[in-house]
Amino acid sequence: MTQNTPLFPHPHEVRRRVQSAAQLRARGVSAAQTPAQCLPGGPWQQLLPGVYLLHSGPPTGEERLHGALLYAGRPPVSARRPAHAPAGSRYGEAMVTGMAALTLYGFPTAPPLVSLHRIDVLVPRTRRLRSTRFVEVVRGAGLPGPVEMDGVPVAPVERALADAVAGITDGSVARRLLTDAVRGGHCEAAAVVRELSAAKLLGRAHLREAVDFLLAEGRAVAESRLYEMVRGQGLPVPLWNVELRLPGGPRLGAVDAYWPDQAVAVDIDCRPPRQEDDEEHWSAHAARRDHLERLGITVVHVTPKKLREAPEQQATVVRTALMAADDREPAAYVVILPR
Repeated sequence: MTQNTPLFPHPHEVRRRVQSAAQLRARGVSAAQTPAQCLPGGPWQQLLPGVYLLHSGPPTGEERLHGALLYAGRPPVSARRPAHAPAGSRYGEAMVTGMAALTLYGFPTAPPLVSLHRIDVLVPRTRRLRSTRFVEVVRGAGLPGPVEMDGVPVAPVERALADAVAGITDGSVARRLLTDAVRGGHCEAAAVVRELSAAKLLGRAHLREAVDFLLAEGRAVAESRLYEMVRGQGLPVPLWNVELRLPGGPRLGAVDAYWPDQAVAVDIDCRPPRQEDDEEHWSAHAARRDHLERLGITVVHVTPKKLREAPEQQATVVRTALMAADDREPAAYVVILPR
């Protein structure tokens, strides 16, 4: 399943079969009539507090999802719907997150909706709403803007991942979910690490190991995209993954691609988000870049996100640097070593 694949075969039919008490009242069903329809052997059943399933069979995964959003998105008692809720939203500020969201995004290791024991729904921290039955209420401050999928508000992938792995203690499961995000092109490794850091999850040993694997996977995917960009955009073939060194001097560092005749290098920046305790690492990276530039080597910095979203633009930057080589002073001679 992708964002272009309908979540529900007939989304309007699903919404017709799952109704809130307020929706039923708007249709002329009184508060007294609704419970009568849900008696044993009756045509309806109560799916969640204030949410009703208008048939007697077991709910589908899609019906449970819709019901969870209706339950979590209803306005607080004696209060109007928040003024900043999305216009026309059926669910207020509530949005699907956690494993259910990853299922909707099409993660191969996420189970189908019908197999999920719980559906996580993200709501503002100030909401006084209890988790109940199959609905797990997740509270947060400063909620992200949801991604609309067939009218279903879904938390961005990074946030959904953080909420999903927060309840996972198996490192191998967490690792598979995190790498699915990068392999599937849903987001970049650095964005995932940033969200995990904001959720204060990086202190857990099994997640730190999963993040190390994620960053390595993110670099491999980015390198593959760089190879494809060079081939697909007709750029000259560079020397791949080499180490540069001054003759008889110190190493200058590694680059992902290097055109020696033009003294142009491409460096994929796969560093995790900047942390307070890694200032030395960031300073060393900047110093290496500046040193190469002073030697006359043009360094083109690209990020995994740019390679994924705008490869043509990045190829233009590289091509421009190659074409400008004749107008620059000759670069210092460097020794090229395999990395």
